[in-house]
Amino acid sequence: MHAFDVLGDPVRRRILELLADDDLTSGDIVQVIQAEFAISQPAVSQHLRVLRESGFATATPDGARRVYSLEAQSLREVDAWLARFRTRFEPQLEALATEVARGTRGRRSR
Repeated sequence: MHAFDVLGDPVRRRILELLADDDLTSGDIVQVIQAEFAISQPAVSQHLRVLRESGFATATPDGARRVYSLEAQSLREVDAWLARFRTRFEPQLEALATEVARGTRGRRSR
């Protein structure tokens, strides 16, 4: 599965957001995702499997539980692909930020 197919799903993006903050057990992830998306435990497990198989997350056995961690390498690959687009738009965004800052300073001096 292509990285953007993985990231295109809001449930998987939310799981990655949770893992960006800390490693979590599958039970902790299921609890949050069920509350936010109202999907079943097997559906959450399927999303976790996709994240594992695509290299975005790893699972480490801890007794009867699995502890999930974010796998940064897959995110680095996505970031590297996006970099070529960023170079085109960063100058415009920096110019916009400068204009916003000028406008803010102008309002303060009145």
